[in-house]
Amino acid sequence: MTLKDQITEDMKTAMRAKDSERLGTIRLLLSACKQKEVDERVVLDDAAVVAIIDKLIKQRKDSVTAFVQAQRMDLADKESAEIKVLQAYLPQRLSADEVLAEVKLIVAELGAKGPGDMGKVMGVVKTRLAGKAEMGQVSAAVKAALAA
Repeated sequence: MTLKDQITEDMKTAMRAKDSERLGTIRLLLSACKQKEVDERVVLDDAAVVAIIDKLIKQRKDSVTAFVQAQRMDLADKESAEIKVLQAYLPQRLSADEVLAEVKLIVAELGAKGPGDMGKVMGVVKTRLAGKAEMGQVSAAVKAALAA
């Protein structure tokens, strides 16, 4: 069963359970997937769905930050609840040490010497660690590996 199929089944389950918050978040996710499929005329695989989930989580985190600064805790709580629903569909993430080890391995493979090679390293790292790690964390690990 693909990730998209699992999300669709979870939507049906949320409908039956009358869980409106979860249902709304799942519908939002499926809508984003459908929009991507229509825009690019492709059928999404699991990696593409994970990328969409990552994007939606990042948007929610930015919203939570803005709402907390504006002292709108009701809206921040709603966004946080959506983050929890979305995170359930992400694969197991690598720890910081595992990310750093993987980045160092890629840097060694490419023979990257310094900060000027960051673009080349990030291109390879993004393909290998897509969905396995948060890209902000990966970027910091690449900077640290190239600075050493």
